[in-house]
Amino acid sequence: MPDTDSKPDPAPTRTADHGERPTAAALPGRGNWPLRDHPTTLWLTAALVVAAVGRGLPASDWLVVHLVLLGAVTHAVMVWSTHFAQALLKTPPTVDGRREQGRRLALLVIGTFLVLVGVPAGWWAVTLAGATTAAAAVTWHGVQLWRRLRSALPGRFRITIRYYLAAAACMPVGATFGVLLARQPADPWHARLLVAHSLTMALGWLGLTVTGTLVTLWPTMLRAKMDDRAEALARQALPLLGAAVALSVTGALLDVRTLCATALLAYAVGLLWWGRALLAPARRSPPRRFATVSAAAALAWLVATVVAVAVLLLGAADWSAVGDRYDRVAGALAVGFALQLVLAALSHLVPSVLGGGPSAVRAGLGWFERGAPFRVVVLNAAVLLWLLPLPSAPRVVAAVAACLAIASFLPLVGLSVRDSVRARRAASGPDGPSTRVPTRSPLQDKPFWSSPQLPAALSVMALAVAVGLGLPAARATEAGDGTTPTGHTTTVRVVADAMRFTPATITVPRGDRLVVELTNRDATTTHDLVLDTGARTPRLAPGATARLDAGVVGGPVEGWCSVVGHLQMGMVLHVRVSGAPAAEGAPAAALPGPASGGHAMPATPGQPGHSAMAPGFTAYDPVLPPLTAARTHRVTLTVEEQEQEVAPGRWQRRWTYDGTSPGPTLHGRVGDVFEVTLVNHGTMGHSVDFHAGSRAPDDVMRTVPPGGSLTYRFTATRAGIWMYHCATMPMSAHISAGLFGAVVIEPPDLPAVDRSYLLVQSEAYLGASTARGSASEVDATKAQGDSPDVVAFNGVADQYDTTPLTARVGERVRFWVLDAGPNRPTSFHVVGAQFDAAWAEGAWLLRPGTSGGSQTLSLGASQGGFVDTVFAEPGHYAFVDHVMADAERGAHGIMVVTP
Repeated sequence: MPDTDSKPDPAPTRTADHGERPTAAALPGRGNWPLRDHPTTLWLTAALVVAAVGRGLPASDWLVVHLVLLGAVTHAVMVWSTHFAQALLKTPPTVDGRREQGRRLALLVIGTFLVLVGVPAGWWAVTLAGATTAAAAVTWHGVQLWRRLRSALPGRFRITIRYYLAAAACMPVGATFGVLLARQPADPWHARLLVAHSLTMALGWLGLTVTGTLVTLWPTMLRAKMDDRAEALARQALPLLGAAVALSVTGALLDVRTLCATALLAYAVGLLWWGRALLAPARRSPPRRFATVSAAAALAWLVATVVAVAVLLLGAADWSAVGDRYDRVAGALAVGFALQLVLAALSHLVPSVLGGGPSAVRAGLGWFERGAPFRVVVLNAAVLLWLLPLPSAPRVVAAVAACLAIASFLPLVGLSVRDSVRARRAASGPDGPSTRVPTRSPLQDKPFWSSPQLPAALSVMALAVAVGLGLPAARATEAGDGTTPTGHTTTVRVVADAMRFTPATITVPRGDRLVVELTNRDATTTHDLVLDTGARTPRLAPGATARLDAGVVGGPVEGWCSVVGHLQMGMVLHVRVSGAPAAEGAPAAALPGPASGGHAMPATPGQPGHSAMAPGFTAYDPVLPPLTAARTHRVTLTVEEQEQEVAPGRWQRRWTYDGTSPGPTLHGRVGDVFEVTLVNHGTMGHSVDFHAGSRAPDDVMRTVPPGGSLTYRFTATRAGIWMYHCATMPMSAHISAGLFGAVVIEPPDLPAVDRSYLLVQSEAYLGASTARGSASEVDATKAQGDSPDVVAFNGVADQYDTTPLTARVGERVRFWVLDAGPNRPTSFHVVGAQFDAAWAEGAWLLRPGTSGGSQTLSLGASQGGFVDTVFAEPGHYAFVDHVMADAERGAHGIMVVTP
């Protein structure tokens, strides 16, 4: 690494063909400086340790990538760009001395460490502090580069420093995206921030630094004449590269994938235009050493991955699909481009940093040529295999091979330093400087591409793939149902919070390996995830993250939190399979788990925290229809039997009035006349019974056969919230199947309110199949046994969690409540509110204006009433049946109160 307190490097020398190339003195300064020289190798060592033994660590894959990119590569970028700026601008050390550089590097190390601790631990404040600290170090670095540029005399290759300035401007922006990403936003924002963060850091911060540096470093590494057009081509490419980074990030943030992809293709064009400056030196002195071959391969991976991301963006169905498949391309960018380029640069720069004359430099460089063809081929073949659609086993073998190739570099660094130091001491010994060069230097070996190590490396990788393909785990244990693995891994980030998993339903292509990264964002309690396949995470403390490998998915999988009571509160995760031959999306009817002693226990679909309703679902309108001037109400109720969703992911073939459960709400005054025509379009006999009227049931409540009708006329003589329902036997089945509704007859002189809501509580007893398209009708045995699967307000569990009721602070809100049953009572309660008026079954329980208050409205089956309240503060108020077992079955919702 460079020592920028060394003397300014001399001007480039002239070669025999009168071209220019930097001398060895133009490379990083001599001497040892631990804060500059050691962090890069220490971060790489830590990455290899985590990759080898840290699979149990939270977010271990993320940690490996960021140990390499944020740790090793970013540190190296800071050091290199400082040195090359001084070497090219010929500025004195006083412009930016060793002390100032040391403070910046220390600040970067501290910030990097905080980020690498904060993200896996789920400590967002620590992550924010670390990202801010690291970004401050890079910003300070950019300011110092700008000062150097302003104070320097005119000269060639000032464009390189402008590349560095543009790169330094990108890093704080990318760090901001990373901090937002650490909050684990749901898709599509997770995928969009992931793309924006990675592109800003990889193509902006790293990519611009690399392209600015290689204009001069590449011919130095090749020991060849520089292309006369190099400076002009670099100057022409910078605006295109910078604009491409900005537009690609803008496209990701604005949800314009075509703009993002087009910008990436423009970035690739800019690289190719800039890369023309690298061709002439390569033609004069073809790459044949570890440093130059690795650098060329790294640049090839940069162009390839940029194009691959553009293709992924254009071909993906949505941002979620981009996020699912982004890990492979990101891995190739991190290892194939960034890490490989660091290894190439280190192998060239380390011996030059140590100095000591040609003999010492050759001694150090020689170690990096040991096994170089084998290492380069293995590393790049491993990256290629990582990208191919192979089963997981050969890809794991390839990853292990890549780690070994990288790990072998670290002892070579130590050996190179040792021999360079020995040679330097020998040259300055008591007999005076030695000019003798070894008769056989590793630099005089056969050219790289004719080495016998190449076919050996290819043979080893081919054997590794064959072994991986033949592993029994790849065929049997991963997919016990005979599913053929695709070789692709779908990684999904799931958050546990507020007694729910988000997302609560995951769709995975059949044959994919599923990896769930679970983060416990709950501030007060532990959570875990158990799958019915037996896979499970440990119990996670608040803020912790764990990775669960679910294996190859061939059919639906159910998961839950095993902490006592959390399953019952709705912490259920559904894994659905696209392309499955079985009934698609059919959830399990029961979830085995420790809460049931190992036996099957009923699924509880109506609990809080279940997945969202099916696309196109519309919540039942809870607003009480307004009174009209009409005193005679003519209504037609049509019985229809249709499949409906009664809880997220749970369907039933319902029997309904006019297609809804509850049926239409009738609203009138005492003395109003209701003329109802019942038309039966069902497949069995149905009827209707209006509690709001007083009629002999013989005729008007008779069962009407399919295709029949009757007219039911009654006068509302008393106030109340009355139930109507099907009176055909067994009534428990007909009512719970959906044939019920409400008639609101207001009492005289009822005080006006700002908002009136109607909530009808009922039970649902589900049959054997709850899958959409094949849902069963009501289970009459369950209904008679009072064993409901779902208890809901207005017919559908959970609907008012995602479609809340609303009010403003200070408004008077009235809740009309009817218990349609058919079996269970209700005790209506609004969490955080008190009722100052209560009316039930035709009588005031609590009149407005009194000093008393009420906490619940208790009703038996078929009873009704209302309660009033005024919300004094904005917030989210849950309303529930305070019969807690039924609230946990789905009788709950949210009231959002705004200022």
